[in-house]
Amino acid sequence: MQISRQNVPMIQHGFDWTLLFWTTLAVVVPVIITLWCSVQRSKRKIHMKDFFRKSKHGWHCTDLFNKPTYCCVCQQHILQGAVCDCCGVCADETCLRRADRSLVCKEIMAPSRTDGTLAHRWVRGNVPLCSVCAVCKEQCGNQPKLCDFRCVWCQTTVHDDCKLSLSDGERCELGEFRSLIIPPHYLHHVNKLRRRHPDEYSKLASACGSGWTPVLVLANTRSGNNMGEALLGEFRTILNPVQVFDLSELPPSKALQLCTLLPPGSVRVLVCGGDGTVGWVLDAIDTMKLKGQDQFIPRVMILPLGTGNDLSNSLGWGSGYAGEIPVEQVLRNILEAEVVKMDRWKVQVASKGLYFRKPKVLSMNNYFSVGPDALMALNFHTHREKTPSFFSSRIINKAVYFMYGTKDCLVQECKDLDKRIELELDGERVALPSLEGIIVCNIGYWGGGCRLWEGMGDEPYPPTLDDGLLEVVGVFGSFHCAQIQVKMANPVRLGQAHTVRLVLKTSRMPMQVDGEPWAQGPCTITITHKTQAFMLYHSAEQTDDDDDESSTSEAESSAPHDSPKPAGPASARA
Repeated sequence: MQISRQNVPMIQHGFDWTLLFWTTLAVVVPVIITLWCSVQRSKRKIHMKDFFRKSKHGWHCTDLFNKPTYCCVCQQHILQGAVCDCCGVCADETCLRRADRSLVCKEIMAPSRTDGTLAHRWVRGNVPLCSVCAVCKEQCGNQPKLCDFRCVWCQTTVHDDCKLSLSDGERCELGEFRSLIIPPHYLHHVNKLRRRHPDEYSKLASACGSGWTPVLVLANTRSGNNMGEALLGEFRTILNPVQVFDLSELPPSKALQLCTLLPPGSVRVLVCGGDGTVGWVLDAIDTMKLKGQDQFIPRVMILPLGTGNDLSNSLGWGSGYAGEIPVEQVLRNILEAEVVKMDRWKVQVASKGLYFRKPKVLSMNNYFSVGPDALMALNFHTHREKTPSFFSSRIINKAVYFMYGTKDCLVQECKDLDKRIELELDGERVALPSLEGIIVCNIGYWGGGCRLWEGMGDEPYPPTLDDGLLEVVGVFGSFHCAQIQVKMANPVRLGQAHTVRLVLKTSRMPMQVDGEPWAQGPCTITITHKTQAFMLYHSAEQTDDDDDESSTSEAESSAPHDSPKPAGPASARA
């Protein structure tokens, strides 16, 4: 059959419309399906969030479990569901409401049994990997179904068939961390007290055993590598949920009021966050002192989640936590830590010409600086405020710092600082060389793990935390800071003092206190001693620098001459 030439354009025209139709359909339909799924996902997320907010469980929705997980209601394998961070109950999405009604969560406050003890609170199935039965000592949870039991308080695991054979029956001793857990019956008795007095709390604490030092966990979920939320769930599993606080929802000043319901001097606080979070908590502790609550002041330990973590490094807790040790070991470290004192300082900034305005007052734990490192911190802080989701990794944060430091090496925005600023140490004027930056240190570490003062000149001792002295050094620029970081250069040592005064005569300069930067015009900065905080020091774990130092000190100790030993963080300078 032959097609006439007149019909060829018509066929070609029809073919073009057919191709256009199917092409449009292939593009539009996936877009519509994607938008519909996105809307449904958003609705589901809002619905689940509202449900979780009203629930007594600490539900956490998840689509991916790290091990085979079974629903505690229908006993089927879960593909999409939720787990309670507090008690460990798991439920499929279709069984979630039923689980919320029928399965009781960990009670933060409840009466004890008639003999004054706590009963086991069992949850069936989904026991931790490599769990061992408390009766037969065989592995638990190794069957592909909902099986075996776990106590949400003492973390004891037991087989279904062995549960009735427990030696202590239903009596729960709260397990390995009994000295850190606030038992629910303690809070029940406190709530029943007619006269709330520290002596009454001490009497109630005697039932919790000798050496009871309850811990409060305060985590900043926005710090550094955003591990705070996962850590909150792990600590709620082991401790009483009332001991664990999310600082993005409740400020430390309110969280620390729980200390006033516990025996005086017994509480320890674990701060999960960066140096800024630690300073926030220490400021809240100072507020407790102003309220006359000195006897309830807690001891503070740090789990470093921030970017720099210099205070954590100075106290022996390392330069950063990325989950390399389990939370159980973190709690053991709390039990083994020793208490030391740390100086805190008041930084008063009085702007020039504004005599009727109240001076700006800040608290300092780590260091104050003016110059290139403060400029890097200011640029980083400005961009993090604009796009906080981008700065969710410690590696990315340090890379951004490096980029701004490289930029300042070329621009040199802080040059001729010595002509624009005057420095006084304990009232004596100090002649400045040609500098771009001045750093006033309270601790041994600066800039994410660099030791500025230790080993310089003829000073035999590293700076201590409680000597009432500040170490003042200068830097020649961003490139000099980089050389100090890699131990290719030393800063310029300007001196030590009990009081430091800086006068910025002209122009605006970047400044920072403990990583919180701002741009400051002509002013007078006065740094004076404020108070001391009780911190927990970890001496068992050493950094690479500590290992090198210890080997050097061993070699020196074998020499015939007598040489002074470096002072520890808790001892005063000789």
